[in-house]
Amino acid sequence: MNHSDTTEVSRFSRAIASTGAYRGLLTLVLVASSSLSATTKLPAADAGTPPQVAIINDSIAQVWRDYEVRPVGDASEAVWCRRVFLDVIGRIPNYDELSEFVSDRSTDKRAALVDRLLNDDRYTEEYAGHWSTIWTNLLIGRSGGTDRRDLTNRDGLQKYLRDCFARNKTYDRMVFELVSAEGSTKPGDSNFNGAVNFLIGKVNEDKGTLATSSTSRIFLGQQVQCTQCHNHPFNQWKQQKFWEFNAFFRQTRALRRFVDGTNDIESAELVSEDFAGEAGTPEDALLFYELRNGLQKVAYPVFTDGTAIPRSGYLEDVNRREQLGSLMLGSEYLDKMIVNRMWSMFMGYGFTRPIDDLGPHNPSSHPELLDTLGKEFRKASYDLKRLITWITLSKPYQLESVLSRGNEVDDPSIGESPKFSRFYLRQMSAEQLYGSLVSATDAKSRGTYEQQEAERRKWLSQFVVAFGTDEGDEATTFNGSIPQALMLFNGDLTKNATSIEAGSYIDRLSKSGKSPRERLTRLFMTGVARRPTKNETSIAGKLLVARKGNEKEMLQDMWWAIINSNEFIMQH
Repeated sequence: MNHSDTTEVSRFSRAIASTGAYRGLLTLVLVASSSLSATTKLPAADAGTPPQVAIINDSIAQVWRDYEVRPVGDASEAVWCRRVFLDVIGRIPNYDELSEFVSDRSTDKRAALVDRLLNDDRYTEEYAGHWSTIWTNLLIGRSGGTDRRDLTNRDGLQKYLRDCFARNKTYDRMVFELVSAEGSTKPGDSNFNGAVNFLIGKVNEDKGTLATSSTSRIFLGQQVQCTQCHNHPFNQWKQQKFWEFNAFFRQTRALRRFVDGTNDIESAELVSEDFAGEAGTPEDALLFYELRNGLQKVAYPVFTDGTAIPRSGYLEDVNRREQLGSLMLGSEYLDKMIVNRMWSMFMGYGFTRPIDDLGPHNPSSHPELLDTLGKEFRKASYDLKRLITWITLSKPYQLESVLSRGNEVDDPSIGESPKFSRFYLRQMSAEQLYGSLVSATDAKSRGTYEQQEAERRKWLSQFVVAFGTDEGDEATTFNGSIPQALMLFNGDLTKNATSIEAGSYIDRLSKSGKSPRERLTRLFMTGVARRPTKNETSIAGKLLVARKGNEKEMLQDMWWAIINSNEFIMQH
């Protein structure tokens, strides 16, 4: 356990002081003593591994040799299974799913599990829901589309993205649609097009500058926002380039329809229309921008690689956003950006820091690997499931999450470039925690999908903090703080997950297995993908005595402590 883990234990310890004696003591023991590694080792490779996995492994191993770094051992089968479930479908496996994988003796079990999570109909809804949530947060923020006066319709964007991921729409097609879409934001409208919700709230504000910066940063990894007013001090982006990119959005306008008698938005529509230019000459539709010295300059639509399109503002001559989408699909930065983003989502760190700032001014930790994976992804027709498969089956993704002698220099948390000689510990997202508690304990609320989604959003909303930057950035307070700890200790979701009422998870668990020891093992395997230690088994025995032989109450105490421990909320 490294310094950050120790600090986390201290935070929980202080918060625990206000909770019940049994559970407080138990949580202290589990948080402080739990092991994030295990002894059962995975085989070196499965049969039928895609060749791109070997490319990753060889490149990463070369960096280990260059820096004289010794990678840690492989994680246990159970830990790896838990890791893959969290990253691919957004929740931990239940006991049956974990047991099925661990008991499987086939040599290609890892590849088979990844394929099952990605392609089996049983997991399609969860896969699509998980990734649509990730991309909704990325495209419009965690609070985007939740205000009644917001042009963006969050449900509309999520519906579009769920359909994309459920059908495995290729990434290039999805990007083109998000950039070029027209139509209504609201599901049910005759011209509904959920893809418009990416740009609908960005094109009208300040001449579309937010649309400019968000599109270039999210999809191309090119940070242009500070060049709106001056040349970038560190990279090749100049003020001229910003306004040339901005010109692609000047044929676009957001129309709004209000709820009768209010300022609330009923729906909005993104439309393309002729652009007369700021000089009133649509045949030569220019725009002006001002230098810091007060001089005015002219810009026309020119892509970041210098490719210019016709200057006309008439749609019948050229649709600028469609042209932009096509030019983006031809850019190598589109390929590198999505590879860098996906790698960081699965590995904890990308090849650059920040991940969405690519270029010579910000060298990659593994430049050849980033370049090669980008090209391989393009060859694979931008199939995100294949990219996920390559990453999850790679050697660095199999490793334990420990910092040990031999890889001390591999610590990105102190500013070192990542070597990926271990799996970097990170906390679950709030969405993953919610999904894990609901799945592991069947603690989901009753009612329709819409009602369950509303309850989930209400739970998640307590963590969102909007910073109000020029990019509309947000963060969450889901970070181990005392308010978070107290919420997890006492919140309704935790109460449902630890209920001992008839039909509850604990009630069903108490009727399974052959002995209290086996039931305790099931509890730990479900929560943290390992068996209980001797010390934890001893504590359970003492609790059983303290609870006067009531096994359900003992299991309830142990489960409450597990789900409030660092080990549970960490992706390890």
